[in-house]
Parts: sequence; C-alpha cells; structure tokens
Amino acid sequence: MSADTDSDPHVPGLEHTTVTGWGRTAPSAARLIRPRTYEEAAAAVRDCGARGGIPRGLGRAYGDAAQNAGGAVLDMTGLDRVHAIDADGGIVLCDAGVSLHRLMEVLLPLGWFVPVSPGTRYVTVGGAIGADIHGKNHHVSGSFSRHVLSLELLTADGEIRTVVPGTPLFDATAGGMGLTGVILTATIRLQPVETSMMSVDTERAADLDDLMARLAATDHRYRYSVAWIDLLARGAATGRAVLTRGDHAPLDALPARARGNPLSFRTSRLPAAPAVLPEGLLSRTTVSLFNELWYRKAPRTRSGRLQRISAFFHPLDGVPHWNRVYGRGGFVQYQFAVGHGQEDALRRVVRRISERRCPSFLAILKRFGESDPGWLSFPVPGWTLALDIPAGLPGLGAFLDELDEEVAAAGGRVYLAKDARLRPELLAAMYPRLDDFRALRAELDPRGVFVSDLARRLHL
Repeated sequence: MSADTDSDPHVPGLEHTTVTGWGRTAPSAARLIRPRTYEEAAAAVRDCGARGGIPRGLGRAYGDAAQNAGGAVLDMTGLDRVHAIDADGGIVLCDAGVSLHRLMEVLLPLGWFVPVSPGTRYVTVGGAIGADIHGKNHHVSGSFSRHVLSLELLTADGEIRTVVPGTPLFDATAGGMGLTGVILTATIRLQPVETSMMSVDTERAADLDDLMARLAATDHRYRYSVAWIDLLARGAATGRAVLTRGDHAPLDALPARARGNPLSFRTSRLPAAPAVLPEGLLSRTTVSLFNELWYRKAPRTRSGRLQRISAFFHPLDGVPHWNRVYGRGGFVQYQFAVGHGQEDALRRVVRRISERRCPSFLAILKRFGESDPGWLSFPVPGWTLALDIPAGLPGLGAFLDELDEEVAAAGGRVYLAKDARLRPELLAAMYPRLDDFRALRAELDPRGVFVSDLARRLHL
C-alpha cells in the first residue's frame, strides 16, 4: 500500500490511501478502515458505503483481490489474537488477522506447525482461507481450508455465523476471495513436528520431461515437493530445473548439539530492497545469467541436508520488500494449473514462454493432489506453474491472453489470488462452480456490500 494517506478525524481507524497488490500494478484509491474489535468490524461493514468494502490481510495477493476503488478496504490485521491452543490434540483457535509467521512463533515450540504454508509466512489466516492457499504439500495435504474445522463469518446482514466444512457457505468462502463476508476467527487442525528443521533432498533435472518424470515417480515419498524451472533455457534444455523435496526432520536426525532446543524458530533477515531500483535491472540478459548460475550451483543430487523451516518454505521473506526489484512498473505473477492427462498443454506453455524469452527468475512447478471443496479453490489434480514477469514487458498482455486460451482449452485455470488481468469470459470455463458462487452471493449479499476490484473486473 502507498504511504500517502490522509486520516479522517470523524471515523476512528480510517484513512484515505492508494492500495495495490504485491505485484504493485493497477493501484486504486480507497478508504482504509482498521477495526480492532469484532464490533468495529461490524460497524465498518454497516458503514462502508455505496461502493462496498473488502477485507484485507497483509496485502500478499498479487493482483487486485484486496482492493476496492472508491470504496472501503477493511485492514483486518488489528484482529490478531491467538485465543486457545490444544497442545495435545494440535488445534488452534485464532483471529483471522493472525499471520502464519505469528502462528509459527507460538506453535513450533509446542511441537506443531501450520498444516499448509505458501511461499511467504506473511499471510493472515483470513487471507489463507479466502484464497484457499496451497503449498509444497498439496499432493499430500490439500489446501489450507481442508484443515479448517470451523470459522466465524461476519456477513452482509451484520450477523456472525459459525461456518463448518461440508456446507455451501464454507465451500463458497474457501477460495471466495473475501466476497462472502469478513472472517473473524478460525479453528485449525495442525501438523505435528519433532523439530524446526527440514531434511531436504535436491537434484537437477535436465529438461521438462525429465522433471515431470521425477515428480510423478517419487513425489509420494515426500510431504513437500517443489521445482524451480529455468524458463529462459531453450532447445534440449527447455524446462531444466532444480527439484527440492523435504520432510520435517525427526529429532534423531539433528546433530547432538542441536537436540537441546530442537523446536526453536529462527529466521534470517537481509537488508530491504531499496524503494527505487534502476529500470531494466531484470533484463533477459541479467535473468539468463542468474538462471545459469542458479542451475549450475545446485547439486546434481544431494540427500538429507538439514535446513531451517524458514529457509525451506520462505526464502524470499528474508528480503523485505523484495517485490521492489521489478521497478516502479511492478510485476505480474502468472499461475495456472492443468490436470493429469494435459501434460502436452503444460509442455506447450513452457515452450512458448521459453521462446518468448520472458525474463522470469521465479518460476515454480508443483504437482497438485485431489481437488478441494471450495467452489473457487484453485488446485486441480495435476500440475501448476507459477512465474513472475515484469509488468512492462512489451506485448505481455496479449501474450498472457493467449496462454489463458491454451490453459482454458486444456480444462485448466488461473489462480485468482495471483491474477491481475484475466478476461472475464474465460472464468466460467475455468471454474465450473462459478454460477453456484454467484447465486449464493446474490442471496447472502443482495446489496453488494462485499466487493473488490477483482470482483468487478471478473463479474464475480
């Protein structure tokens, strides 16, 4: 979010500001409201005005999902209490504004870890449910909402409803991008761990086919699995990758000196990226050089390396404001999924990106397991590729439109939490439960209290 804000002396916790997603594209102006209690949240929903409101967590949605031009944005990070922990059964009850970082600080010393973590721990619980986030363990554990036992939802009529899995309102809220109401609390089942370290195996894959074969053959042996792909490699090396898999390290895997405090949560922090960086820093030449070095420095094969949880799951969190490296124009993160049996579609998209010479040094391929019940949840059984691209790349919009067509034709979809530019006419083909979602929203929120720039753009 922009720091250019003007406080309104008549409304507590309210200021006027410019809001963007993590990609720093398509900023829009809104009234930012920071409720500190459930009562203040209810008042904000009642008073958000003709342009409606949308809840927002830590702002890590890449596009316009937590923006609301001319309306209200409810910053929920003030509701950040951990209410109760069942240290024997592995269950936590917390406010929706609690970050995954905070949960790790509290839970790891007790021998528990969050059930699903994306590439950043600076995501709120409410955001994790609203985007139905996935991690490196989807092929084993599914997405975040699969581990939510119940939640409290403030709906447009001012009522606070207890919502449980297996109900239409839960399935609309999980992945519903905040459009069914404001999540206030959640009860979550946790993952037991013996240490705060990971046991990590790394290997290089020569090309995309080699990578997919390795993933398909051995993913079932690991709880966590992810591959970095060099999307600037061409010819026989197209799709070459570094494959990293891991599991929570047991106590006996730690050296003797570390066993006295095996559950300590330690993170590293580098200097923040400067506010202004030279334009063109991420050119094809510089990214190609980075990719070459990154691929070459990875071991051909290595097993059992011990690594901190923070380094394995969230390496970029060690660089505050890393999104600034793309310059003032920001970047687009394009993430899509295609099902099993559509590997040729994945190959075509990777080949087209490689031939287009998109300067992406953050490109990740993973395998998804079974679909989750959320009507707008992203994962489908199959494959997902995510890549960052400078937003100012000439012809990028038209190129991504073509990739959207390819993905839709293969029965795939793009991830709404990352999207900033999808054409609305493709949405129904990508999300078959879209009409159910729209119908429930119309019934639950006939005045359109909850709305966002994403919702307007895609007619959600």
